[in-house]
Amino acid sequence: MSHSKESDELVFFVNGRKVIERNADPEVNLLFYLRKTLRLTGTKYGCGGGACGACTVMISRCDPVSKKIRHFSVTACLVPICSLYGAAVTTVEGIGSTKTRVHPVQERLAKGHGTQCGFCTPGMVMSIYTLLRNHPEPSTEQLVETLGGNLCRCTGYRPIVESGKSFSPSSSCCKMNGEVKCCLDQEENKPENKSNVCTKLYEKEEFQPLDPTQELIFPPELMRMVEDPLKKVLTFHGERTTWIAPGTLKDLLELKMKHPNAPLVVGNTSLGPDMKFKENFYPIIISPARIVELFTVTNTNVGLTLGAGLSLAQVKDILADVIPQLPKEKTQIYRALSKHLRTLAGQQIRNMASLGGHIMSRLPTSDLNPILGVGKCILNVASKEGIQQIPLNDHFLSGATNASLKPEQVLVSVFIPVSRKREFVSAFRQAPCQQNALAIVNAGMSVLFKDDTDTITDLSIIYGGVGPTTVSASKSCQKLIGRCWDEETLKEACRLVLDEITLPGSAPGGMVEYRRTLMISFLFKFYLDVLQQLKKRDPCGYPDISKKFQATSVLGDFPLTLPRGVQSFERVDPQQTPQDPVGRPIMHHSGIKHATGEAEFCDDMPLLTDELFLAVVTSTRPHARIISIDASEALALPGVVDVVTAQDVPGDNGSEEERLYAQEEVICVGQIVCAVAADSYTHAKQATEKVKIVYQDIKPVIVSIQDAIQHKSFIGPEKKLEQGNIEDAFQRVDQVIEGEVHFGGQEHFYMETQSVRVVPKAEDKEMDIYVSSQDAAFTQEMVAYALGIPKNRINCHVKRVGGAFGGKSSKPGLLAAVAAVAANKTGCPIRFILEREDDMLITGGRHPLLGTYKIGFMNNGKIEAADIEYHINGGCTPDDSELVIEYALLKLENAYKIPNLRVRGRACRTNLPSNTAFRGFGFPQGAFVTETWMTAVAAKCHLPPEKVRELNMFKTIDRTIHKQEFDPKNLIRCWEKCMEDSSYYSRKKATEEFNQQSYWKKRGIAIIPMKFSVGYPKTCYYQAAALVHIYTDGSVLVAHGGVELGQGINTKMIQVASRELKIPMSYIHLGEMNTATVPNTIATAASTGADVNGRAVQNACQTLMERLKPIISQSPNGTWEDWVNEAFAQSISLSATGYFRGYEVHMDWEKGEGDIYPYFVFGAACSEVEIDCLTGAHKNIRTDIVMDASFSINPAVDIGQIEGAFTQGLGLYTLEELKYSPDGVLHTRDPKQYKIPSVTDIPEELHVSLLTTTQNPKAIYSSKGLGESGMFLGSSVFFAITDAVAAARRERGLAPILAMDSPATPERIRMACADQFTDLVPQIDSKCCKPWSIPVA
Repeated sequence: MSHSKESDELVFFVNGRKVIERNADPEVNLLFYLRKTLRLTGTKYGCGGGACGACTVMISRCDPVSKKIRHFSVTACLVPICSLYGAAVTTVEGIGSTKTRVHPVQERLAKGHGTQCGFCTPGMVMSIYTLLRNHPEPSTEQLVETLGGNLCRCTGYRPIVESGKSFSPSSSCCKMNGEVKCCLDQEENKPENKSNVCTKLYEKEEFQPLDPTQELIFPPELMRMVEDPLKKVLTFHGERTTWIAPGTLKDLLELKMKHPNAPLVVGNTSLGPDMKFKENFYPIIISPARIVELFTVTNTNVGLTLGAGLSLAQVKDILADVIPQLPKEKTQIYRALSKHLRTLAGQQIRNMASLGGHIMSRLPTSDLNPILGVGKCILNVASKEGIQQIPLNDHFLSGATNASLKPEQVLVSVFIPVSRKREFVSAFRQAPCQQNALAIVNAGMSVLFKDDTDTITDLSIIYGGVGPTTVSASKSCQKLIGRCWDEETLKEACRLVLDEITLPGSAPGGMVEYRRTLMISFLFKFYLDVLQQLKKRDPCGYPDISKKFQATSVLGDFPLTLPRGVQSFERVDPQQTPQDPVGRPIMHHSGIKHATGEAEFCDDMPLLTDELFLAVVTSTRPHARIISIDASEALALPGVVDVVTAQDVPGDNGSEEERLYAQEEVICVGQIVCAVAADSYTHAKQATEKVKIVYQDIKPVIVSIQDAIQHKSFIGPEKKLEQGNIEDAFQRVDQVIEGEVHFGGQEHFYMETQSVRVVPKAEDKEMDIYVSSQDAAFTQEMVAYALGIPKNRINCHVKRVGGAFGGKSSKPGLLAAVAAVAANKTGCPIRFILEREDDMLITGGRHPLLGTYKIGFMNNGKIEAADIEYHINGGCTPDDSELVIEYALLKLENAYKIPNLRVRGRACRTNLPSNTAFRGFGFPQGAFVTETWMTAVAAKCHLPPEKVRELNMFKTIDRTIHKQEFDPKNLIRCWEKCMEDSSYYSRKKATEEFNQQSYWKKRGIAIIPMKFSVGYPKTCYYQAAALVHIYTDGSVLVAHGGVELGQGINTKMIQVASRELKIPMSYIHLGEMNTATVPNTIATAASTGADVNGRAVQNACQTLMERLKPIISQSPNGTWEDWVNEAFAQSISLSATGYFRGYEVHMDWEKGEGDIYPYFVFGAACSEVEIDCLTGAHKNIRTDIVMDASFSINPAVDIGQIEGAFTQGLGLYTLEELKYSPDGVLHTRDPKQYKIPSVTDIPEELHVSLLTTTQNPKAIYSSKGLGESGMFLGSSVFFAITDAVAAARRERGLAPILAMDSPATPERIRMACADQFTDLVPQIDSKCCKPWSIPVA
C-alpha cells in the first residue's frame, strides 16, 4: 500500500492489537486487508456485496454523543479500511481458537452440528457473538434479526438456530416461540415409543457457559481518540482515490464546497457495490462519520429529528423506544417505518447503512423513502450559506432538480413528524422472500380525514419498484380528495392508479403484470386497514366489514419465525462398546476448526513470493465469431504481467465441444476468451476491462428449449424407455389428460466460489494443483492434457471444499487447466478465485426442463397409461447433459407403478453456459413432472391427491421401468409413518376449516412419497481406494479417494477406521486428499462417497488387523501401542492399501433394461403452508420427513444431509429463479438478485425421523447414502402451495390449474389466485416489445 502522497496514519485495533497503517488505500476493503495483509483468513469471501454474511466481523466504537461502547456486526467486504479510524475490529480468530480457548459460540455451533462445509460458519459465529455482546440472553426475535443476513447452503439452518437458542434462558423449550405447549409435548410429534429411538444429537450439558467478563475490552486508547478536542481532518491517499474524513461540520461544508462532486460515505452499502460491480470511480471520497451533528437525536412533541449519519439499526432502536411513549394515533409513521426496518436487508447492512445514505441514494426499491414521503418528512440540509429545509416528497424522490440538494449541500438530519389527528399511515412490501431481499414492489400510503368523518382531506400514495425512481400517484390522490372511504372510492382509486402509473412490457426486472397487480393489492390492504381502524375508534359509525374482507385475514404479514423440531433416529445397540463410534451422532471432524476459522480452504493458503492473480475476460455475445483480441491497453497497466489466450495452450485447448479458451468463436455469454495475470487481483480485474475484443455475430442464437426444438439443436440422440402397451391402454381408460409443465434451473451457490491455485515446480514440468473440486483425478487429467504432459507430473490436492452439490465435478477441471496454462506461460504460481458474479455467469447449474405428458386413467384415480416427453436445456456444451436426461427417464416413475408407460427425452443444445451436475441429477426435475400429473389426475377425478398417490404406489416386490427388481416395503413404511407423524388427516381437516374462514389467506397441505435410486451407471464409477498407515506410537493416518465437501465423509471414514482397528477416534488422523497418495479416483458424487470409500478404508484396516492378529492372540492383554511396536520389531508392514471394486451394474439402452442401481433410498415428506392470495407470499408452517437410512453410520451427519438437501429443494421449488435476457445474458448473478433460502424461509416446525430397524446388505454396515435424496422432498412444499392455490381458485369459482410451473414464486402464486384485482391489470402483448427476461425451459 505504498503511495507517493503523504497520508495520515490510520489507527484501529484488530482482535485487541493496535494496527497503524501509514499507506491506507480507500479502495481496499476490510475483508481484503484482514485476509491478505493481516493473514486472518477465518473471515471468508462469499459474494463481495454484503448479501451473504460469510465475511461478518464485529466492529466496536465509542459513540461520540453518549460515550457508550457500541458493538455491531458488519460485512467486511463493504467496509473501506479508511473508515475504521478509531474502531476496534473483532474477527473469528479473536474470540477463540484451538490453540487458546474455544469460545462458547464456536463450541456450540460445532457440537450442535451447525456446520457442514464450514465456509459460512465463521460469519455465523460472529453474528451470534455480536448479538451476545449486546444481549447475553437473547430473545427469539433478536436471533431472527441477527441471522437474517447470513446465508448457509449446507445445513438447512435448524442446527445453527438451535446453537444460538441455547444462550436464551428459555432455549430448552419452544414455548419461547409463543407456543402454548412445547412441540415435544404434543402427541403427534412424539417419536415412536420404543427404547431403540433416540432424539438427542448432542449433550447440552457438555457446553461451557458464556462468561461476558472474559471478552476483549474496548481499547482505552480509542476512548481517548474519541475525546480528542482537535478533530483534525484525516486524509488517506490511495493508488487512485483520496479519502478525506473531516472532524467538524464546518470542515465538511468547506470540503463539499471545494469538491462538490465527491460522494459522502458513511456505511458504504450503496456506493461500495456501485464501485465494485458497476465500476463507478471517484477520485475523492468524503467520510462524515466523525461529525457529531450527523448523529444527534431530538425528540419533541411535534416529531423526531434524526441525524443523517445514524445507522438504520440505530433508527430502528430509537423508534422502538419512542413508540410506546406516545399515543397510538401519533405513531402511525413511526410504526410503518419500524415494520419495514425489521426486514430491510440483513442485520449487518442495517448496522452499516445510514439513514441519510438510504434517503439520498433514492433507490427505486427503497423501503423507507415511500413512507417518509407520505409522512411529510423534512430534510435539514446545510452548506456554507446556511441551513435549508427541503420537503422529502414525490418531487425529491423522483430526482427533480429543483427539489434536490445542491452539490455543495449536506444532509444533516431528517425530521419525522408525529401523525396528525385522523391520519392513517401504512407500509407494504413484497419481496422474493421474507428477509434480506430487495422489494419487488413496496408502498407507503397515508390518508387524512376531516374531523369525525370518513371524508378524505389529504391522500398520498408512493410506490417503489414500479419505475426507475420511486413513483407517486399524486394525480390519482388529488382526484379522490373529498370522497368518502368506501368500496366505490376503492374501485375508483384502483382504476386511477393503474392509469397514472404505467410500466412498459420491457421494464427492467420483468414481472410487469404482477408488479401492477401488487400496486392495487396494496391499495386494497390499505383500504381495509384504515376501515378497521376507523371502526375501532367508532364501532357504530361504520358498517360491519364483510367476512370476505375481514382485515385480520388480509393485513398481517407472515411472522418471522425460527425453525424448531424433533430429530429421531435408531439408538445404538446397548451391547456395542462405548469406544465404537459407528451409529453415534459424532461431531463433524473439522467442526471446531470451521467455527474458529482455522479450517483452511483453497484461497486461505499463504501467498508465495512471486504468485500472480488471474482474472478472466468472458464473452459478451451468445454466438459470435472472434475477429480480433487487442490486449495492448491491458498490458500497459501497472502490475499486469501477461494476457493468456488460446494460442498459449501448449497441449489440448480442451475439446472441440468445450474449449478452455474460446478459439475462433464464442458460443455463450460468459465463455472464457482470455485471462489476465497480474500482481494483484485488483490489477488483473481492472486490466480485463481494457481488453478489446471485436466480434461478428452468428445466427441463430438459441436460448430456450423451444428455440432448440425449432432448430433441431440437440446433444446426443433421443433416449427412450417403454413398458406395456400404451396405445391399447389409452383406448381402455375412462379419462385422458394432456399438458406440459416448465421447470426452471438452479444455481449451485456453493458458499466457496470456484477456487484453484497452481504452483509450477522447478523440475520435470511438475505442478501442484490446489483446487476446490469433487473430482481431483479429472482436474489432473484436464491439466495434463492442456499442458501436453503425463498425469504423473500433476499432483492435485483437495483439503476440503466449501460446498459443491455437483457444481465442482467437471467445472474445476476446466478452470484449473485455464490457470495451469497461465502458470506455464508466466512461470509463476497462479491463484484463480472466481468472484461470485463471474462464477454464476460462467459455470451453469441445474438443467431447466420442459415436460409434456398424456395420462390415461380410470375414474377411481388408477393410472393405466402415461406417455411422457422430457427436454432439458443443456447449454452450449455436452458436459453431463446426456447422463442427466438418462437419469430423468430412469427415475421418472418415482414411487408409482404405471403398467403402460413410455418416456422419451433429449438434451437441447443452446447458447447458454453449459449446465452440469447438480444434487439429485435429473431426479428433482423428472419426478416433479410425475407428481404434477399425479396431482392433475386427482383434480380430474375429484379425489384427494394422497389417495391417488396411494392407489398408484408400488405395493409388492416389483420391477422398475428399466426392469430392475426392488422391494417397496420400506417405501410403504415411510409413507405410513409420515402420515402418522404428521397427523395428516387431522391437519388436513384443520386446513380446510381455516380456508372456510379466510378468503384472502389459504392453507395447503401435501404429502409426497419418494423412491430414489443411488449411484452411477457404470461399475467402474464405484471403485475406490484407500491408504492406511499405522505409526509406531500407535497413531494412524488414513487417506482415501473421497473429498470432504461438507457431507462428513472424513468423519465417517474415521468412524470406520476406529471400528475396524478397535481404537479410539482420537488416534486417527485424516489429511488432505491428493492424487499422488490415492490415484485414479472417482468423483465424490451420486450419494456414494461414504459407501465406496468406506469399503476401501475397511478393506485396508482389515488387512492390517489380519497382520496384527497373531501378535494380538499371543498378547491379548497388551495395548494397541504394544502390538504395533511388536509388529514393527517383527518387520510386519504397518501400511496397507484398501480397494473396493464397486457394485456390479449395467444398463442396455437398446433393450431398455438393466440393474443400474445398487439400492434405493425411500422417504416421504408432508408439508403445510399458508399463502397470501393478495401478494403471493407464503409461509412454510411445518414439514415432517421420514427417511429410510437403514443403519446410519452417523445420525447427526445424515440428518444434517437430509435437512440441508430438503432446504435446497425448498429453494429449487419455491424460491430460486434464474432469469435470462432474450440474448442469453444471465441477469441473476449475485445473492441480491438470486435468492436462496434464508433462516426464516425454513418451516417453523421441521421434524426428521430415520426409519428404524431396516437392512441394506449392499453398503458398509448396512448404511445408505443420503446426500441427494432429500432434495426432492422439497417438492412437498410446492404441492402444498398448489393445494392452497387450488382452494383459493375453488372459492372464486375458477377452474383448477392442472400444472403450475416451478418455482412457485410469489409472482406465480399471486397470478394463479386470480381475482378482481388481477382482472383490472391488462395483459402484456409479448409481441409488442422485447421482454427483459424469458423462460429458458
